[in-house]
Order: sequence, then structure tokens, then C-alpha cells
Amino acid sequence: MNTNKPVGLTASVGFQIGVRRTLPFFQEEAWELLTSTRGRRLWLGDAATAQIMKGHKFVTQEGTTGEFRVVKPLEQLRLSWQPAGFPNASTLKISLLPASSPGKTTISFHQEKLDSAEQREAMKEHWEEVISGLLALAEDKSIR
Repeated sequence: MNTNKPVGLTASVGFQIGVRRTLPFFQEEAWELLTSTRGRRLWLGDAATAQIMKGHKFVTQEGTTGEFRVVKPLEQLRLSWQPAGFPNASTLKISLLPASSPGKTTISFHQEKLDSAEQREAMKEHWEEVISGLLALAEDKSIR
């Protein structure tokens, strides 16, 4: 048995990473935050034409490309996601989960089909920054 398997490496989907935090919002408010222009810019990039609907393909100004594969309002988004410079497309799943405390929602970013441990680490840092940005927006009452 090989005990030296790198962290996050799976047999079926390459490297993967998951980052989650609980936001001080009801699920409806968290969805609004995530899909608002300001919220979307944090996790997707600047994509003026990106419509969050199944089958919609997008290209951001930063060069990220992808396609929305699953759109379940208030619950989940699943999309292909390939930043400029990445040799491969990954799968990104964003879930909104009811938290144990009323008025709070856990947001989860899960990404799989990453190419390497380095790519996994870079995306871990990226999603942690995105969640910090969403929390900062959550504190800004104008998002509500």
C-alpha cells in the first residue's frame, strides 16, 4: 500500500480541492450575493455576458472559459472552468447548504480534475480569497 499519495489526489478525478465557510445569510440572500454582479465577479471573473443558465458558455475578460452544466437556484451551480494558462478544464461545483444556525448558509466551492498538486494549492488559495471577498460583501449592507 502506497502511503505517499499526495493530498487531494483521487483515482477518478485527478486532484481536487474543497473550501467552505458559513455566511451570515439565509439561503436566498446567499444566492443573491453569489449571483450578483459583484459576487459573480469574485468567483467567475469579469464576464459581462455570462448568464447563469444551463448550457451557457462564457469567456471572462481575464481569459477564463467555461460552461454552466447545472443550475439549481438557491442550491447549486456546476460548471466547467478553465482559467487562462491552465492546460486543462476542471469541474467547479458551488453549493449553498443550510447551516445548523437559523439565518446562516454554508457556501462550498469544490473543484476537481485539477492537473497537479501545485494547481490544487493555487486553487485552494483562490477559493479562500473568494470566500473572504464574499464575506466582505456580506458585511456591506448594500448587497441586500
